[in-house]
Amino acid sequence: MQAQGDSRTHTPHMPHTAHPPRAADTGGALVGGDGRHWERLADGVVRRRLPEWDATVGAVSGDDGALVIDTGSSLREGAGIRADVTALLCRRVRWAALTHPHFDHVFGTAVFSGAQVYAAVGAAAFLDRHGEALRDDAVAHGLPEDEAAEAADVLARPHHPVSGQLTLDLGGREVVLVNVGPAHTEHDLAVLVPGDPDVVFCGDLVEESDEPQAGADAHPARWPAALDRLLALGGEEALYVPGHGTVVDAAFVRAQREELARRFAGPGA
Repeated sequence: MQAQGDSRTHTPHMPHTAHPPRAADTGGALVGGDGRHWERLADGVVRRRLPEWDATVGAVSGDDGALVIDTGSSLREGAGIRADVTALLCRRVRWAALTHPHFDHVFGTAVFSGAQVYAAVGAAAFLDRHGEALRDDAVAHGLPEDEAAEAADVLARPHHPVSGQLTLDLGGREVVLVNVGPAHTEHDLAVLVPGDPDVVFCGDLVEESDEPQAGADAHPARWPAALDRLLALGGEEALYVPGHGTVVDAAFVRAQREELARRFAGPGA
């Protein structure tokens, strides 16, 4: 999702075919409350494509609880995510990782009371400064004004800033949180879930259902290097989960990296 101040007009995420992803076997669909569909990516690793903006949320289970990756665009959406993860993984949500501080990825965080929240260093200060701007951006993109205002009023700040790399123990399973920005925003966090296969949650560093969105808070010249770090993190056989769209492979990420390098080449990028 682009941030407020992007000179381009936002359009709904629609599939494109420039570099179609080679979808690996993701293990089939799971159904949460009210018929909400989740996708199994690996043992104890699931994700859902949310309505409206096609944003991704993910979840990982360990013996001690579950981690959610991003929290949705509203408190209502966050509540559905929490209920589904608790039911599908049979674990209480104890941790949340925010891939970047845009409304469609963080406005549900307050619902996860008691969870420890992780984000790239500086994200908490960004949310402190820009809560009203995020509210306005959400309304501009179609979130009802009352829902946007409520989410902004109780917007939860991350408890744990990630600078570099941090390993989080979920109990019998470790995940790796990696600060890979700035790129799409000042505060981009990726999540590696080692397994069979490895799964990398990319946030909006990678988008499949539309071209990557470069808003006023983006660092376009540094974006290709961030994708290099994602590829080094996951390798050739990993599943890469974009911030919007279908799960993709390393070839798709590499092709998008080359597209971004061409798109943002030149002075002022």
